[in-house]
Amino acid sequence: MIQNPILRGFHPDPSIIRVEDDYYIATSTFEWFPGVLIHHSKDLVNWRPLTYALTRSSHIQLAGTIDSGGVWAPCLSYHDGIFYLIYTDVKSRMGKFKDTHNYLVTASDIMGPWSEPIYLNSSGFDPSLFHDEDGRKWLLNMRWDHRQGNHPFGGILLQEYSVEEGKLIGPVRNIFEGTASGLTEGPHVYKRDGYYYLLTAEGGTRYDHQVTMARSRNLEGPYEIDPENPILTSSGKPELTLQKAGHADLVETQSGEWYMVHLVGRPVKDQLCMLGRETAIQRCYWTEDGWLRVEGDDASPKLEVQPPDLPLHPFPKEPDTDDFDAHTLGLQWNTLRIPASPDWLSLTERPGYLRLYGQESPISINRQSIVARRQQAMACEAETSVEFQPSHYPQMAGLILYYDTKDYVYLRVSRDDELGRCLNIFQSVNGTCEEIMSPEVSIAEAGACRLKVVIQRHIAQFFYAEEGSVDWTAIGPELDVSHLSDEADYIRFTGNYIGICVQDTTGTRLHADFDYFRYTELE
Repeated sequence: MIQNPILRGFHPDPSIIRVEDDYYIATSTFEWFPGVLIHHSKDLVNWRPLTYALTRSSHIQLAGTIDSGGVWAPCLSYHDGIFYLIYTDVKSRMGKFKDTHNYLVTASDIMGPWSEPIYLNSSGFDPSLFHDEDGRKWLLNMRWDHRQGNHPFGGILLQEYSVEEGKLIGPVRNIFEGTASGLTEGPHVYKRDGYYYLLTAEGGTRYDHQVTMARSRNLEGPYEIDPENPILTSSGKPELTLQKAGHADLVETQSGEWYMVHLVGRPVKDQLCMLGRETAIQRCYWTEDGWLRVEGDDASPKLEVQPPDLPLHPFPKEPDTDDFDAHTLGLQWNTLRIPASPDWLSLTERPGYLRLYGQESPISINRQSIVARRQQAMACEAETSVEFQPSHYPQMAGLILYYDTKDYVYLRVSRDDELGRCLNIFQSVNGTCEEIMSPEVSIAEAGACRLKVVIQRHIAQFFYAEEGSVDWTAIGPELDVSHLSDEADYIRFTGNYIGICVQDTTGTRLHADFDYFRYTELE
């Protein structure tokens, strides 16, 4: 059986395609770099991270991007030997206005290189590209309406895209204003048996999220709404493990079986989802009167799903430990807003170590020296070893749980005027940061220090071990870290990361060397 979620941890807004015998899913990456992670499967059961699409600063400029801004809802498609990827770069999102710029990149190989971006429009987010049977291509996106008294989700816009001219052409039409559920977004169009099927996400990307369907004989509408909508939702079903089901895309297998990928959330406490919005999959079928249904006929997301009639194709398991022996970071790693570049990150200056040069503070939206990976299990632990010789208290390095600039928990090596080199934990909750311990824990003036965190659902315990010690010592109390979630503050869209970082707000760019990083799932 397929076990959901198929992409665990922060992997929202999935877009899926099949190219011959290969399946690819692209997901949102927001302010993390590189942009748009693409996963690969041969059987819809086993998935592996394959590549990133937006790997250059010319693809996406994220320095200065707000929390949960950046790359939203990519759409991956394929036609006549070319991969097309459309994405939104969100520069502002709070209040009446949203600045949402939509771009297109292409590649002849899923591994790239991807082209320089073509600007499309800024009228809304969640763009997708539909390749019609006559060869014409059409951009769809939701429209944002800032006017007083108007619903801000103003329908689904349609405009033709000219490959030859490299731009949108012709009139813009609002082809669908949504259902009574509202907040209509995430459009995808499919052509089947003479109908254009319009799949949308409605109800908002929280606990009333849902997938809805409409169809028309004409791409421009009018669209007939599925009388059984929503065709997938967790709304009103608190007993389900998979919540927030919505924002979906469809794929047909080689043998004509249909599957729907969609985002979900799994709360660790109350309605708090530390792992962010994840990707799940459901088996579907078409009714005799031409509507799509999720297998099980109750429109609920299932934890276990019947796989397609395809040979199983497992991939090697990712090692728990990265010893930093490679010359480039692995696919599990992301940097925050800025690319990994030699001016602040090196895997070669001291072979076998990751060297990070300190930059701005943990609240910066510009240049932070942080390398982190997604938390992908509710029970896990992470461990590293750091060599760092701070001379002033503004110099810090260590192990961090990081959601965004407002919410993080940080075990760091620094310096106190009286204690010398020391350890303490910073916890920032909704922008209010406090030191967990007073006084700080003094450690030896030189040598490596190992740092570890163990997470059990919403509780985290930190540990340390000085050089020469094989035993771990708990530091600080057990901490409630459920604020590292989508719902803890305002609406936001990423998920908890676990990583290593260095700050030097004196501007001298003191470096720290990390010998390894181990991430182990405990469930």
